[in-house]
Amino acid sequence: MTYQEQNQAREAVGRLADEGIDVVRVVYPDFFGLDRGRDIPVESLPHVMNHGLAFCRAVFHTTLLGDVTPVDGGLASGLPDIVVVPDLATLTALPWEPGVAQCIGDARESVDGPMCPDSPRSVLRRVIDHVSELGVVGVVGPELEFFLLRPDESAPNGWARYGDHGGNVYMVGRIGDPDSQLLSMLRQIKALGVHATAANHEFAGGQFEINLLHSEALDASDRAFRMRAAVKELARVAGLHATFLGKPFNDEGGSGFHLHISLVDSSTNRNVMGDPNTEDGLSLVAHQATAGILRHARALAALANPTVNAYKRLVPDSLAPFLVDWGLDNRSAMVRIPPERGESSRLEVRLGDASANAYLMSAGVLAAMYLGVKDGLSAPAPLEGYGYDAEAAEQLPSSLGEALDALEADTALTEVLGEVFVKAYLDFKRAEVARFNAWVTDWELREYVYHL
Repeated sequence: MTYQEQNQAREAVGRLADEGIDVVRVVYPDFFGLDRGRDIPVESLPHVMNHGLAFCRAVFHTTLLGDVTPVDGGLASGLPDIVVVPDLATLTALPWEPGVAQCIGDARESVDGPMCPDSPRSVLRRVIDHVSELGVVGVVGPELEFFLLRPDESAPNGWARYGDHGGNVYMVGRIGDPDSQLLSMLRQIKALGVHATAANHEFAGGQFEINLLHSEALDASDRAFRMRAAVKELARVAGLHATFLGKPFNDEGGSGFHLHISLVDSSTNRNVMGDPNTEDGLSLVAHQATAGILRHARALAALANPTVNAYKRLVPDSLAPFLVDWGLDNRSAMVRIPPERGESSRLEVRLGDASANAYLMSAGVLAAMYLGVKDGLSAPAPLEGYGYDAEAAEQLPSSLGEALDALEADTALTEVLGEVFVKAYLDFKRAEVARFNAWVTDWELREYVYHL
């Protein structure tokens, strides 16, 4: 740790103590985008900055049920450590945990060593470095949808949709949110500093959306990571459960994770996506970036739709993408260009499932945009009308296994993301697909067991 960092750590301890904070929760994202970490006494922060916090590297390869998947660098290497070093720029108090501040950490091979390539935050940093070669910075505005559930012993898995009444699309107040849970969450995450710009009831009963301010990609991903964790924590405080699973119900639509994304000149800080002299008001860079996303869309699906469940959402007539296409202010397209131009020119990438890891999805989309601009790609004509004609464009993968194959085959994209990470991710996710394929589901029992 440098002398300047030592001073920053000591100053942070004094500031936090003055605010009544005696514990720092150091967290980092796993492959799922969930927060792993450790609580430390505030006075230990300078020591942790010097030495880091050791964690088993195989945490990145651990399933949601706690099983370790055999991935290179983990089990076969004897379960070695990584070191997580707090990023003091991310220190912030947790409004619902008195006396606790949270700090996001960077996973490194050693305290002074390189970033751990398995770490989603490291993957995004790597892509940002590539994008900087173009003289631009990626600016991202995340939008996340989720369901709130209430305990119900009679419901499947013991949970039913909270406030489950049809027709409350974009309704405000207690008609769609009887206990004002969304309002409470909005206030709490405002105090957390994730810069939510809006929150609303979505299409389905118990479904909500929170939009975040546009900022540079790493900061935006940090805030999306924090927001998702906060929503789940605040739901628990209220005796509810929040799920970002993309398609949790057969009788309702799914939840998405949309990215509004633009490129900004790194020297002038001006948006480079708009051009008032073109017919559609978009610059050549915007068209090339769009073409990059289309070229690499099938591989991107593996990062943006990272579960077996996610592909039950990517179907026709669902307001979720089905085809590899783009359109001008067209919500049935995979990439929508909102109508604003000038400094507000941007792409809305609608590919993402709500379960996606914010860091990995941002990294994938930015990598595809980088390749589109670097390679001077051209986009096809934009979609006209309703975008579910299977003959109009290439179809997105219909399963996680198909998407993983597409990611492996896309060598240009994997080089930008990092080959070590991509191999680990493919091995981890293919093991997930294999477990699912071996599992006897309730559908199979309902469909077959009585007659066969």
